[in-house]
Amino acid sequence: MSQQYPYRATIPPVPEGTPRTLWSVMIPTYNCANYLRETLASVLAQDPGYDVMQIEVVDDHSTKDDPAAVVEELGHGRVSFYRQPENVGYIRNFETCLQRSRGKLIHLLHGDDCVRDGFYRKLQRGFEENPEVGAAFCRHLHMDEHGHWTYISSLEEPESGILSNWLEQIAVRQRIQTPSIVVRRDVYEKLGGYDRRMSCWGEDWEMWVRIAACYPVWYEVEPLALYRTGSASLTGQSVRTGKNIQDFRKAVDIVREYLPTECADKLTQTALRNYAFYALNTANEFFSVGDRYAAKNQLREALLCHSSPSVVSSSLKLGIKIFFIKVLLKLGWAQPVNL
Repeated sequence: MSQQYPYRATIPPVPEGTPRTLWSVMIPTYNCANYLRETLASVLAQDPGYDVMQIEVVDDHSTKDDPAAVVEELGHGRVSFYRQPENVGYIRNFETCLQRSRGKLIHLLHGDDCVRDGFYRKLQRGFEENPEVGAAFCRHLHMDEHGHWTYISSLEEPESGILSNWLEQIAVRQRIQTPSIVVRRDVYEKLGGYDRRMSCWGEDWEMWVRIAACYPVWYEVEPLALYRTGSASLTGQSVRTGKNIQDFRKAVDIVREYLPTECADKLTQTALRNYAFYALNTANEFFSVGDRYAAKNQLREALLCHSSPSVVSSSLKLGIKIFFIKVLLKLGWAQPVNL
């Protein structure tokens, strides 16, 4: 591990003499075997063969299900399986995926997400036609726990190709979900693994900005990846406590180092404002279902992100003015009054 960045895992080159593939589809899992069948089926339907694609499930010591049995059932020996000897947490499990990969292109595909037909073929074209790019991604679809599509990501550009001014765009908000992006392995070897300073949110966004600061990025307009929301995950409690926004604030500070000096201040403030509004929307959702504890925490974090008049005004529009004032008192930003 680099002494300069002790919070990032080192991704060493593939040992000399190891058979290389073009693709490494690395599938991290943890207690999601009920979705793993669908994930594996979506990859195997596009399998170009053993010599071209490594497919491996890396399980973070699941305790509630048996992903190995699913791999055996669907993989029939085609899919490798590795089980962590103990639970190491999802970031370190991602690190294991990267370190065990031997392909030139790495697709990190969560064990409850999927790809659509053409994903590997079309993203491979992006690298073949543009060997200088460090990563390629496509539009993605959100789906719920039942597999129903609920949302499609924004169109970044009208045609597929290398994105222009991409660093300035990705630096102000998360625009990529992990199943939609492929990264050259030598990029991870140069830049290191995911940043461990984020414990539940923001580590992927920080990585995409880090890559954009060093390499061109290619974009496929067709939505070829499916990102599942609403399923059981690590994120529920972190959102209720506001830890997710705390991690995003930490990520914004880290990302600032990657930005051109002349626009770092502006982009940083824009990012903080965007995450403030994200937290406000979340606070409103919690308040509407009567979860005042979670709403208060999200509101607090929104104001800690950005306390501009527009953010404060939006906070008051939530219809919880007294609630808002109590949060200000808690933060020490207002004088006590009789509420």
